[in-house]
Amino acid sequence: MAPNDSAETIGEATSTVVGRRKATRYIVPVAVAGVAAATIGLVPALASSGDPDLPKISAQELIEKIAASDEEQLSGTFKISTDLGLPLDGLAGSLVPGGGGGDKDAGAAAPQDKLMELTSGTHTLRVAADGPERQKLSVLGDASEYSVIHNQGEVWAYDSKSDEVYHAEAPEGRDGGEHAEKAPKGTEGAAATPKDFAEKALAAAGDTTSVTVDGTAQVAGRDAYQLLIKPKQSGSTIGSVRIAVDAENGVPLKFTLSAASDGKAVVDAGFTKVDFAKPAASTFAFTPPKGAKVTEADELETGKDERGAAQKALPGQLAELDGLAGEGGFNVIGKGWTSIAEIKSPGGKGLPEAGSDDMPAEAQGFLDALGDKVTGKFGSGTVFKTRLVNALLTDDGSVYVGAVTKDALVRAADAAAK
Repeated sequence: MAPNDSAETIGEATSTVVGRRKATRYIVPVAVAGVAAATIGLVPALASSGDPDLPKISAQELIEKIAASDEEQLSGTFKISTDLGLPLDGLAGSLVPGGGGGDKDAGAAAPQDKLMELTSGTHTLRVAADGPERQKLSVLGDASEYSVIHNQGEVWAYDSKSDEVYHAEAPEGRDGGEHAEKAPKGTEGAAATPKDFAEKALAAAGDTTSVTVDGTAQVAGRDAYQLLIKPKQSGSTIGSVRIAVDAENGVPLKFTLSAASDGKAVVDAGFTKVDFAKPAASTFAFTPPKGAKVTEADELETGKDERGAAQKALPGQLAELDGLAGEGGFNVIGKGWTSIAEIKSPGGKGLPEAGSDDMPAEAQGFLDALGDKVTGKFGSGTVFKTRLVNALLTDDGSVYVGAVTKDALVRAADAAAK
C-alpha cells in the first residue's frame, strides 16, 4: 500500500479484510476495524540491533494483519503488572467499579471480585482458547489457583484456596445457543489478555492519535512487530501504548501502557509462553471437587442490597453515565485522550466538612494523603490522583475526571464556571 493512498481507500481496505472474518471470531477483536485510517503513520518497521530482522511493514498493513488473523486456538502463560501509583496495596481494585463490592452471597469463587484483583500488582495467568465455545483463564497464586472455565454454554469458577465453586450460564455472545442472552454477573468488560487490551486501545484511536510501527521484538520466543500508539494532544497522563504483534499470524502478544509523567508502565501484559495448537478437550473439562461448596448463580438475589451500584462492571456504569449526557448530570469536555467527564452531584454537595460526623479526622487525613487542594474560578476543591486517572472534586459537588493532568482538570473546571 503506497504512502499516498487516501484515507478512504485505506478504510475500505480495512473493512474488506474484516468482512472476511468468521462471525464467531474469538481471538481477533472486532474493534480493530474502528481505527481511523487518516491518523495512521505509514512508517515502516526498522529492526534494531538484537531484534529479529523482519520485512518492512507499515502501520496500516500491520493493523490489517491483526484484523485478518484467523487464530481461534491457543494456550499459554502470561504476566500482567498494574501500577496505578496508589499508596495502598489493593486500593486500585477497591476504587474500580465492580471491585471489592461483589455479591456477598456469591462465595469466594465468584468472578466479580477475583478478576478485579488483576487491577493492581503483578499476576501470572494461564490461558487457553478453542474457538468461541471454550476458554479457560487461571490466576496462579503461590500455593493456590483460581480458574474460570467456559465450556459450551456453562461457566465454572473454582478457587482452590477456599475450595469454593461458582457456576453460571455462558457469558453473552460466547456461544450461539440459548445462553447467548445471559452473562454471569461481574465478568463483563474484564480485559485479561494482550488481545483484549489491544482491542480497547485500537478502538479508541482517532484524529488525536498517532499510530506507527516502532521496530521489532521477540515475545514468548516469537518474532513480533511493535505497534506504537501515542496521543497527539498535550495534557494526557498517557504517554504511549505499545502492542507487540506476532509477525506470522497477527495476534497481539504483549501490551504496554506507559504514563506520560515518567514513561514507566502503568499496565504491562504479555505472554511468556504461547502455543497456537488446539488445546486438549480435557483442558476445559471441570467437575466440582468432592466436598467443595458450590454456588449457583441463578440462586442468588444480586444487586438488591446497598452495594448494588458498586456491583456493576465499569462499562455498564459508563453507559448509564452516558445516558445522563445533556440532562444536566453528565457532560464530556474535550475529545480524544484529553476528554474530561463533568458530573454534577445531586443537590450540589461536595465532601462533608472535615471533623464532622460524616468526615472523621482519620478519613480526612486519608483523603488529604491522596489528593491536592486546588483553587480557581470554580472556587476550591481536591484533586485525587493516580498515575493514569485523576479526578477533581469541587467544594460545590462537581466532579471532573479523566486520564489528564491536574492542570487540565482545573482548566476544565474554570471554563465550566464561566
